[in-house]
Amino acid sequence: LFSPGDEVIVTNLDHEANNGAWRRLAQHEITVKEWQINPETADLEIETLESLLSERTRLVCVTQCSNVVGSINDIAAITKRVHNAGAWICADAVSYAPHRRLDVKATDVDFYALSLYKLYGPHQSLLYGKRQHLLAAKGQNHYFKTEDDIPDKLDLGGVNHDLMAGIPGIVDYFDAVHGHHFPGSNADLRERLGEVFGLFAAQEETLATRFADFLNSKPNLRVIGRAIGNSAVRAPTFSFVVDGRNSREFPEHMLSHKVSILADDFYAARLIDALDLRAKHNGVVRCSMVHYNTLDEVDRLISGLDEVI
Repeated sequence: LFSPGDEVIVTNLDHEANNGAWRRLAQHEITVKEWQINPETADLEIETLESLLSERTRLVCVTQCSNVVGSINDIAAITKRVHNAGAWICADAVSYAPHRRLDVKATDVDFYALSLYKLYGPHQSLLYGKRQHLLAAKGQNHYFKTEDDIPDKLDLGGVNHDLMAGIPGIVDYFDAVHGHHFPGSNADLRERLGEVFGLFAAQEETLATRFADFLNSKPNLRVIGRAIGNSAVRAPTFSFVVDGRNSREFPEHMLSHKVSILADDFYAARLIDALDLRAKHNGVVRCSMVHYNTLDEVDRLISGLDEVI
């Protein structure tokens, strides 16, 4: 895929997992360009990507949903621009998968990576790649694994059977949720997943709106990204800093309220540094919600934070 002088585009928004390895290609005469966020909004803007794409671009690596900002990027639109430039795209879906239905056909991505525990399954990684790309990939396994042995030719060890055994439980969980809310339905799996994730998005928007309203009421608090609950543009993952405060103070206080939040860079170190939040605040406070959280839990979170902000 790569030859000296070729170009790879990465972002300063992504988790390091879809970042650092690609940047190291610079050691092999590959030009690495950085798609930078708008520092005012913490958004990636497609117009900025357009200015970076060139005839030498071979790969663009970008997250579908920021694990810090919670913003949802329009991967289908980004992929179209990337393909129009003759390049491939590798999308990180780790922080998108818990909140919205995955659809590789609709997005048309070349590679898609996530962790199955984010889909309420085992702690197992998953890599999707278009078949033509995987067939063309150089085999990493034993010599007798032929080039059409997908995925064996890319598997450096045996299958982890106990984790693999847990994967069907992911579909079982979604089916159980669907059966509870849509009894008697004869929808196929794709339709069932769409309906289940529609329920998830509606519940998450209710939770996120309640929490965003609280954050917006604090003049000494800065939300990183959009301080809204709209499920169309964000997941219910909120990160913030408080004027003059060390972010590490807040998680410990919340333990007395039996609420778990964290403060860190969350492996999106380049984002934290780009926004100058490390030296000033020692990272960000992050509060994350999913569909099984309740308004009572959000209110307990708000009550605890209200004591110390």
